[in-house]
Formats: sequence, C-alpha cells, structure tokens
Amino acid sequence: MSEKSRGTVDFEFSVDRNIKVPLTDQILGYIKMKIIKGDWITGQKLPSQRKLAELLSVNRSTIVEAYSELISLGIIEGKYGRGSEIVNNTWSMMLSGNTPEWNRYIESGIHKANQPTIQTINMLEFDNTITRLSTGEMAPELFPHEMMKKVLDKIPSRAFSLNYIEPLGLLELRKALSKYLKIHGLDVKPSELLIVSGSLQALQLISISILKPGSIVYAEEPSYVNSLRIFQSNGMKMKGIPMDRSGMMPWIIDSNDSENSIMYTIPSFHNPTSINMSEERRREVLDWCISHRMPLIEDDAYRELWLDEPPSKPIKTMDSTGNVLYLGTASKSLAPGLRIGWVAGPEAVVERLGDIKMQTDYGASSLSQWAMTEWIESGLYEEHLKIFRKKLKNRRDFVLDVLEDYYSDIADWNIPQGGYYIWLRLKRKTNMDKVFETALEEKLLFNPGFIYSLKNNSNLRLSYSYAQLDELKKGLIKLAEIIEEK
Repeated sequence: MSEKSRGTVDFEFSVDRNIKVPLTDQILGYIKMKIIKGDWITGQKLPSQRKLAELLSVNRSTIVEAYSELISLGIIEGKYGRGSEIVNNTWSMMLSGNTPEWNRYIESGIHKANQPTIQTINMLEFDNTITRLSTGEMAPELFPHEMMKKVLDKIPSRAFSLNYIEPLGLLELRKALSKYLKIHGLDVKPSELLIVSGSLQALQLISISILKPGSIVYAEEPSYVNSLRIFQSNGMKMKGIPMDRSGMMPWIIDSNDSENSIMYTIPSFHNPTSINMSEERRREVLDWCISHRMPLIEDDAYRELWLDEPPSKPIKTMDSTGNVLYLGTASKSLAPGLRIGWVAGPEAVVERLGDIKMQTDYGASSLSQWAMTEWIESGLYEEHLKIFRKKLKNRRDFVLDVLEDYYSDIADWNIPQGGYYIWLRLKRKTNMDKVFETALEEKLLFNPGFIYSLKNNSNLRLSYSYAQLDELKKGLIKLAEIIEEK
C-alpha cells in the first residue's frame, strides 16, 4: 500500500545546495506548489518533522521553521513529532494570484526571527502534553489566588476610570514603588521611575531611544539577552564578558571598545547561571563603568527570590554619578501576565524612554498598574514573597536531590542561592541539538545552553519553579538517560 493511500503525501523532492535559495524556502516552495496544483489536498498529512529531516538530509530545525511558516499561514495544523495535516487548500488561489510576497516583506523587517530552537521552545511551552524542565515562571499552583482576589476587590474603589495614564506611568504606583524600593537601599524619586510592560520592554526602549546603530552591548557570557534579538535587530553588536563565581569580569574586555557602548548585567541570581554577584564585584563593575564612562543596565528581575539570604544591595545604590539604569519587574516575583516592570534612572533618560514608550503603546495597562499599586501598599506583596520563597526553596532542594542521585556522573552544577535556575554543565562534549530533539520525542522540553551564549557549549538550564515535582523528577531522570546515550 502506498504512503498516499494511507493519507500521507508522497514527498518526491530533494534540496539543492548549489543554489542560493535557503533550504527552508526550497521546502516551502515545493509544498506550496503541490497544494496549488491540487496534488495534495485537505486531510492529507505531511511527514513528521523527524522523518522529513532524514528524508531530505537537513537539520531538523530547518523542517521546524518550514512547518511553523505553514502553520502561521493556516495551511497545516499539527503538533511537534507528528505528521502535520493539510487543513486549507483554498490558499491555492492566493498563492498563485496577486497576493503580496509576504516572505520578502517579513525578511526585510527590522526585527529578525528568533533561532529555530527558541521558536520551538516558545511554541511548545503552551503544549500541555509537554513536561517543561526549564520554564522561567511561577507554577500555577504557587500563584497567590486569594491575595489576588483581595487586590482586585479593592480596585473599583481606587480606579475611577481606566483611561490613558501619563507618560511615566501611574503616579500612585511610582510613589508606592519609590517607597518600596527603599527596602533595597534605593533612593529613587517617582519622577525617576518609568513604568513599563515588563523588563523586556525596558530593553527595547533603551535600544531604540539612547543607543545608536553600531553600539556595542556587553553582557555576561552566557546571558539571557543572547537568547533575544533586541539589540541586534536595532543594529547593535553583542560582546560577551567572562564570569567567575563572583560575577562578570569587565576588566578583561578591550577598553578601546568602550565608546558608544553599554553594559548589561543580571547581578542577582543571574539568568541562566544563577551566579550571585558579590558586593565587592558589584563595586568593581560600577567603578570600571565609571572610569570608562560607560552606562550600565542593572536588570534585577530575581532580587526578591532569594532562598538562603538576601543578595548584596543593588549596584544602583552605589551610583552617585547617574551611570546606572535599574530595571525591576513583577514578572518573576508575582505574575508575568501583569506585564508590569520599571526603570529607575536620571530624569532626563527616564523622560526620553517615556516619550518613546508613548509613541509605541501609549502606556502599560492601567488596570495592571492599579493592581500592582494595591499589592504594594496593602503589604500583600511582601507577605506573598515570604510564602513564595519558602515554597521555592523546597522545590530547589528537591531538584538538587534528584540531580545528586542521577546526574553526579554526567554533570556539574552550582547550588543556586536564589532565582529559578540551575545551570547544568555536562562533563563531556555533547551534541545538544540531538539531546534537544530526542527529549522532545519523549515530551520533554528544556533550554539548551547555546541559546544563551555567543559560543557553543554542552550546558543546559533547568528550572525548579514550574513543573509539578513528580513530573519534574520523572522528566529529569529520563533526560539523564538521553544525555548518557548521546
């Protein structure tokens, strides 16, 4: 019986590596042509991503990218690892008619596509059949539902409207934050605070507001920002700064590159390594930036998630020259869905960022800003953090026990003092692409270390914050088996 009679299409095609057309475009072109001609019809299935990658002798990420494009166009539906089904052949009229060449428009945009691996991770994190071993957010079972209900019950008596808010954000929230940040030693006036839709938007605003194309952005190697294209899409270059157990070591970089540059750091429970920068190193980093007249972005997203003892005070507390832009967020400590973060810095810079923000989205959600104000002023935010830290510490200790039992022969790791992550360093060189693909076949999703690095490596980021503990243990044991086989 032929493949076609069983419902799977005949894929009689081979890529041509002697032409300049990208492999993904060649595969897309062939599939679209077969649908246009009516050779393939609604209800038939395409080969699984793994099978097609083997058939065409291409990297699986190439097939992932092609299938993702077809899904976004509404041509196919399917889940990772299965043959995807053709669900729309009426596209033949559009694909062969006067429809704009959308791929050409898409490719000419400022923002470039994510790495295929990151696209796969972003897509599969919403698949409930997948065990998520690296997800950097709070587990639903840890969310403070009753506290949130109390907060939301208060909003109608405070928010008499949900109209647009001034460029820097809700004044009541900025006043509450100004008072709250004093706990961390930060003396920041409301006029020096900008409310943003999470720290990610703060980085986007910085990249288009105060940096010019060609600027160099220094960050820890590895670093969270290397998994993004924020700075690169706006014409900046990324350069890595080596780290030791105390944090980044900026004196190693070429000081001749300091002009038109900026430094980015996550000093408290760094993502992805969980390194907690020492107080002495924080001073050394700031002094280096001051001596080279280089601005510093301090991303303190994980500060409040300490598990054993609080981290050293923010670098911003040592800043008397206006060198530091300080980023905070409620995404890790409370809820990413609130989309609330903040930038603290010199008034002129904050006002500039606020002006650009108004040009892009006209302000963060006013409902979320009122909610965050109530969280802080009511004292519920601090109460929640005390409870959450205890639960998070239990999770960390649980995962460390699993690693000790199943990973001691194949990997090394540091014990995180806070945050969400354990940075696993495999003891032998391993093809992490193959580990990633094999894990997906077993319904396991993790973040390989190379997405955070400017260099290839045999590392991976694990998280103890999201998956249920029994599911997490089972997944980690299976992942250890996969790693040992590769």
